[in-house]
Amino acid sequence: MFPLGDDNSLRRSAPVVTYLLIAINVVVFMLELNGGNDFIMRWSFIPARFAADPMNAWPTVFTAMFMHAGWAHIGGNMLYLWIFGDNVEDRFGKLPFLIFYLLCGIAATFAQYALNEASRIPNLGASGAISGVLAAYLVLFPRASVRVMMGLGRVVGMPALVVIGLWIVIQLISGVGSITTHADAGGVAYAAHVGGFFAGLALTFVFRGRSTTRATYS
Repeated sequence: MFPLGDDNSLRRSAPVVTYLLIAINVVVFMLELNGGNDFIMRWSFIPARFAADPMNAWPTVFTAMFMHAGWAHIGGNMLYLWIFGDNVEDRFGKLPFLIFYLLCGIAATFAQYALNEASRIPNLGASGAISGVLAAYLVLFPRASVRVMMGLGRVVGMPALVVIGLWIVIQLISGVGSITTHADAGGVAYAAHVGGFFAGLALTFVFRGRSTTRATYS
């Protein structure tokens, strides 16, 4: 399944923060392409470097969540942020959504860090923060219809509960499998995905406020 979009007819405001986050990710990726490996090593989060000197390495907790490993990486992440972020922003409000996004990204980084703080492999990507956004969408709009492309190119509508639920199951299974791999082998940081998702689940109940209205996107 490949998500293509959802119904935004009930959205009340323009998703300024979501668009801003996408723009920042794209700009940083362009800088990354221009700066090459030196840029990546300087601004990505490297667990061993953070463990050795957390004060000086602390900025990379933030900078790393706006970096990506390639075109497919940034393309997939920005698609998910574009589809799901606007509705969550609409429910939380602009500043709370930005804070929520950053907190999920931080939680994701430290979930991966906890798995192996001695790793010298650069950790980078918005996936952990976006995983938190997916968790919030799942809580707030479980019955929302998400348009997905199936294997043969057929586009169908499926409940967010199914689309995002299957996604987190895959992350959990893959995350368990990744624990058995070599610490410095690189690859997908599944622990960051899982950490960001569960941080998002918990934080959603804080950031959604007192409103008991649960909008349903059909």
